[in-house]
Amino acid sequence: MQVKEIAKQVIDKLPDESSLDDIIHALYIRAKFEHGEAQIRQGQGVSHDQAKQSFQKWLR
Repeated sequence: MQVKEIAKQVIDKLPDESSLDDIIHALYIRAKFEHGEAQIRQGQGVSHDQAKQSFQKWLR
């Protein structure tokens, strides 16, 4: 699917009263989500245990 079509789908799912900031935020989240999925498919992700260890460092 082309990027323009994906953007249209994201925008169409938002409420009619959405602001430009809401639209930009939704598109940003979609782009980041797709980027993360691509990284996982390429073996660049971290395991659940690694993520938990990282969070423990922040929560101390």
